[in-house]
Amino acid sequence: MSGKDDKIAERRGFLRTLGIGAAAAAAAAPAAAQRADQVPAGQARKENEADRLKARYRVTEDVAAFYRTNRYEY
Repeated sequence: MSGKDDKIAERRGFLRTLGIGAAAAAAAAPAAAQRADQVPAGQARKENEADRLKARYRVTEDVAAFYRTNRYEY
């Protein structure tokens, strides 16, 4: 083979490796994700009555700046 053919073969091998790696990553991603309804009951965090009723949303300084910047009224 000539030098040009060797470079083409190397490039093809590199691109093939990239393609196989991307396919493997795409196949592994759903297996790595864990849905909330799949958490075993013993490991789930229980929310008591006080946690359910507490106020969770607060207008902090950064939230107010976001509203001001985007011209939202609150």
